[in-house]
Amino acid sequence: MTSPALAVPAPDREAPPRPAPSRPAAVPAPPRRRPRRATEDPALVRWALVAIALIFVGAFVLVPAATVIAEALRGGVALWWKALADPEALAAVRLTLLVAAIAVPLNALFGLAAAWSVTRFRYAGKSVLVSLVDLPFGVSPVVSGMATVLLFGAHGWLGPWLLAHGVKVVFAVPGIVLATVFVTFPFVARELIPFMEAQGVEEEEAALVLGASGWQILTRVTLPNVRWSLLYGVILCNARAMGEFGAVSVVSGHIRGLTNTVPLQVEILYGEYAFQAAFAVASLLFLLALVTLVAKKALEWHHRPRPSAVRSAP
Repeated sequence: MTSPALAVPAPDREAPPRPAPSRPAAVPAPPRRRPRRATEDPALVRWALVAIALIFVGAFVLVPAATVIAEALRGGVALWWKALADPEALAAVRLTLLVAAIAVPLNALFGLAAAWSVTRFRYAGKSVLVSLVDLPFGVSPVVSGMATVLLFGAHGWLGPWLLAHGVKVVFAVPGIVLATVFVTFPFVARELIPFMEAQGVEEEEAALVLGASGWQILTRVTLPNVRWSLLYGVILCNARAMGEFGAVSVVSGHIRGLTNTVPLQVEILYGEYAFQAAFAVASLLFLLALVTLVAKKALEWHHRPRPSAVRSAP
């Protein structure tokens, strides 16, 4: 017998493809808010800050300055000029100009040398030198005057030897110059160091490769590049030298017509109740401040980049 034929199952029908599940529509991300600029503050905030600044400047700068000028001219221009023409006032002006004429060039040379050594060389202790440059900013001028007396006074460390050789420092012009130099020497260096650091050494290195000597690099490359910063520091140094009071008061001795600078002359006149003369001499310091401000702004205007130069820069 033949075996019965096995029943072959019929093939399954292909199932229809299932539709892909629908994805939810992407939700757009919220736009990122641009940070608000300082100039976009509310108008109330801007005007409040401007008003606070104007009130502060008016109360602590403009009102005292106007008071000095008004008191100096209260008796008229003739009395103002008579107070300035006094022999003691003229001697104070001459001494102030002399001290500034000595201290400012010395500080300019020191500031240039300090900035060159800090920005162009690497050596151990450079941070200590930078800290020492800032020392007069943290020390009271009276302390610097006392240090000068301790070193060069009649009973100081070097005073007896100097007096034995006919050199008088304290209660004389040399002591005033030394005290002024100490108080004012950071100004030029502090103006030059950041500028020379930002400028770099590429131009000096290029000049050295081309065979320039050290003096040629200094006079033809470095000084032309830093001349405006140097002049700016000299202006600030000169203003501080002419207006210094604390250190000069300690070492001068207040000798009339000999060791009194303009600030010391103002103090003496005010202590003697000669208010008209005191304010008249003080107005010279105010005029000096105005001249310094005008020179400072003129340098800033001359040194600022021109719009055409800014547009042509890459």
